[in-house]
Amino acid sequence: MTSLTILRYPHAAFATPCLPVTAFDADLEDLADRLYQAMIAAPGVGITAAHCGIFQRIVILDLPELGGRRDFINPEILSASEETMTHVEGSVSMPGFTEEVTRPRSIILRYQRPDGSPVEEESLSDFAAICMQHEIDQLDGIFWIKRLSRLKRERLLKRWQKAG
Repeated sequence: MTSLTILRYPHAAFATPCLPVTAFDADLEDLADRLYQAMIAAPGVGITAAHCGIFQRIVILDLPELGGRRDFINPEILSASEETMTHVEGSVSMPGFTEEVTRPRSIILRYQRPDGSPVEEESLSDFAAICMQHEIDQLDGIFWIKRLSRLKRERLLKRWQKAG
C-alpha cells in the first residue's frame, strides 16, 4: 500500500470542489485505507481525499462517538439544527494551528458506504457533527479558516506564515 502525502495550506487543492465517487470497488477501499493511514500519521481525527489532492467525495472520521473509524462516501447534509456549538477546529493540512468555529450542533446526513450501499438519514450531533461539517466544507472547496471572522483568519494566517 503506497502512502499518501497530506498537502499543506495554502495549496490550490483546498479551493477545489470534489466530484462524486462513482466506482465502488477495491480501488476505493484501498484509497480509504491509505487516507486513514495518512490521517493517523498526521495525527488527526478526520480527513478527506482532497487533503491529499484527490478530488473525490470521501471522508474518513475516527471518533469514539462513532464507534471508531467510519468511511463516508458522497456525504451530504440534508438538514442542520438552528442550535449552534462553538468548538476548536484545525486541519491535518495546517498542523498545530487551531481556532474556535461556530457551526450547527446537529445535522442529518446522507451518504454511501464504501460498498455503495446508501444510508438515507443519519443524525450526528456535537463533536461528530462539527467534524463532518468541517470535512464536507473541504469537499466543497471551503478550507476551514474561511469560517473564521476576517480578523481571526488574518491573525491565524500571520502565525502560520511565521511558522512556515
